[in-house]
Amino acid sequence: MNARPTSPSSCQNPQDDALPFEEARDRILAAVRPLEAAERLPLRTALGRVLAHDVVSAIDVPPYTNSAMDGYALRAADLPSHTTQNISLRLAGQSLAGVGYRAEIAPGECVRITTGALLPPGADTVVIQEDVTVSEGRVTIGSGHRAGQNIRLAGEDLARGAVALPRGHRLNPADLGLLASLGCPEIDALRRPRVAFLSTGDELRGLGRPLGEGEIHDSNRYTLFGALTRLGVDVHDLGVVPDRPDALREAFSTAAATHDVVISTGGVSVGDADHTREVLATLGTIGFWRIAIRPGRPLAFGHIGDTLFFGLPGNPVAVMVTFYQLVQPALVRLSGATPNPRRQLRARALEPMRKRRGRTEFLRGQIETGGDGEIGVHLTGAQGSGVLRSMSLADCFVILDNDRGPVDTGEWVMVEPFCDFV
Repeated sequence: MNARPTSPSSCQNPQDDALPFEEARDRILAAVRPLEAAERLPLRTALGRVLAHDVVSAIDVPPYTNSAMDGYALRAADLPSHTTQNISLRLAGQSLAGVGYRAEIAPGECVRITTGALLPPGADTVVIQEDVTVSEGRVTIGSGHRAGQNIRLAGEDLARGAVALPRGHRLNPADLGLLASLGCPEIDALRRPRVAFLSTGDELRGLGRPLGEGEIHDSNRYTLFGALTRLGVDVHDLGVVPDRPDALREAFSTAAATHDVVISTGGVSVGDADHTREVLATLGTIGFWRIAIRPGRPLAFGHIGDTLFFGLPGNPVAVMVTFYQLVQPALVRLSGATPNPRRQLRARALEPMRKRRGRTEFLRGQIETGGDGEIGVHLTGAQGSGVLRSMSLADCFVILDNDRGPVDTGEWVMVEPFCDFV
């Protein structure tokens, strides 16, 4: 579980004062303590897991000097000089991958060699097969070659004793291959964060059930399930909890007892049926609950015991924006992974964009690249916090910072491509 820093027992901000986005993000990250427990995993099950320790290479990679191309291995001293048009070498044998040529190459000799084959003793250069002529046991080579070409030195990729992958690295497919090349059948990974999530709202209905008057299907649990699954955390869906303090108290306390993080959606504003904050205050602590962003202004962040708690808004787009901008960075830190900075690119606004100063806004957009290579961005239609299609069509956030006002067509804006984190 997380170690919890000292937190106030009630909201730190006046009722009408919202915390700036950057400060909210920094406070959340400061409250997160990375997990330390580790488990040993077979390599084939380790994709996406976070390394618990540095992986140090016990061997050189490659383990021996070998040919990078199909061709002929020879002594560089035998290469023709710029004043010599051609040389002719005796073909002494061949070196195949897995079956090397063990005899030392004498001056005036060469050996046929295949890609990956051991470089014979005495040889230090490979001339590719397209650059030679072979006839009656002789190999003719022209000028234009250099010493040491087309070979891969032992330890060139990774030297014995070097750190192959650092602690905190999240394993990707190339990493699995790298670890296999080191002969690692298993790795030590940090355990996954345990995350419980739920929706609140008497109007919510599950899929496959007809909707009555005033009812809607619950979409938030499905978007959260997808986003959490992509992060590789252990996910537990608690379903829909009624808008009753006793039901919320039971759900929150039960979830917090066995999870590192609890995420709820809905019930964090100031309506008569919004009980999340008051229940959180009775069970634990509230760090803050209002942020100067759009969408997603009401967001309750705090602790229940040592468990992190995020009370997200109920509107679908607000859920996704606050998850990606505030919850996901916290989960990455909790997992022990080394965070990668998200790319932000400058783009031309291809249409006007409404914006009110005093809050950070996350609009949903599509990136376009012009014939001159300049990046532009247009919005994905209506930008209301309940218009989930605006997220489905988007491939980036258009980030308009706190001090920015309305945007005219042609002005520069910052965009954050989804491919880095969605």
